[in-house]
Amino acid sequence: MSLTVAADKDTGVAVVTLDRPERLNAIDLTMRDELVAVWRELRFDDTVRAVVLTGAGERAFCTGLDRDAVVPQPSSPYMTDDPLLRVGPKANDLWKPVVAAVRGMACGGAFYLLGEADFVIADPTATFFDPHTTYGMVSTYESMLMALRMPYGEVARMALMGSAERVSARRAHEIGLISEVTEPGGALDAAVGCATVVAGYPAEAVQGTVRALWAAKEAALAQAFAQAPHLIALGNLPGERQAELFAARRSGEYRVR
Repeated sequence: MSLTVAADKDTGVAVVTLDRPERLNAIDLTMRDELVAVWRELRFDDTVRAVVLTGAGERAFCTGLDRDAVVPQPSSPYMTDDPLLRVGPKANDLWKPVVAAVRGMACGGAFYLLGEADFVIADPTATFFDPHTTYGMVSTYESMLMALRMPYGEVARMALMGSAERVSARRAHEIGLISEVTEPGGALDAAVGCATVVAGYPAEAVQGTVRALWAAKEAALAQAFAQAPHLIALGNLPGERQAELFAARRSGEYRVR
């Protein structure tokens, strides 16, 4: 298992942990399938009224799709398959509140999860960045989700600067990506504390509020997502060239703002 789920029946809070710290909690196809299964199982578990999503280890919340994942693609540019498109709670019709607790890196495909969390709490070590352009890939779904959480200029800067720049927890708080920066090591406890409060309220009212908030932006998101496959087909470099750029990357050459 690459996920762990710990549910507290007394508080009504389940903690879902991405548990591949040796791979910086990158999502392979097994973890993707496990996430889909967990979100759908939680729809039917009435003892769970709020969820906390976090990553194992100190280095990363999640670093997106595992580079070793083999994702077959149709030959037609009109049928691009994105392996992470259904990885989040909202995509699986889960309307229980999800609070994300971030420690370390959150980048690229992590934004599918953060984009569908209801709010995000971060440790001071948290950093956020989107490396797609660096490696010859179009940032589509990730940027579209972040555009609903951050000012346009901030999303554009993060997407276009690629791996050369990372957004600090402090800056992420200033621009509204995260709602709180905790003391070092405190993000998970703070997220569980918030989730426990929310889980104590009437479930119907809480879930209705989550659904209402998502309804306010899902029409725009659906229209944007409809354009994504064509943009990816037009703008992505061939896989071999992407791999070359990824292999040539130089770790440590970035600034944090």
